[in-house]
Amino acid sequence: MSLADIVKAGWEAVDTGDFDTLVADYAEKMTFIMPGQADVLEGRQAFRSALDGLGDILPPGFEITGLRQIEGESEVVSIVEWKSNKVASSQLAVLFKFEGNKIFEERWFVDTEQWKGTF
Repeated sequence: MSLADIVKAGWEAVDTGDFDTLVADYAEKMTFIMPGQADVLEGRQAFRSALDGLGDILPPGFEITGLRQIEGESEVVSIVEWKSNKVASSQLAVLFKFEGNKIFEERWFVDTEQWKGTF
């Protein structure tokens, strides 16, 4: 399975709410960095716990409308097309860094002013 396939399967798990399957592809000592780069979660258990409140983290009406993966040597970038109640269309990028076949860092890159305005 390619690294891009692992990331794609993770997005599919998010879509179905299967968070236990999602976190199985993350290293125990992983780091998750949300938009603005100020919100950081350390460790797979903290990440898994945060997923239970995913609806509170994402803008109201958040929906992924398109998704593609760009794979490098030990990383994958997801280009995510999305919309929400207050934004008709936008894009963000998510960087997934790997050690072997486990994700050890996930970092979101968004227009933070636009993101803040969606809440």
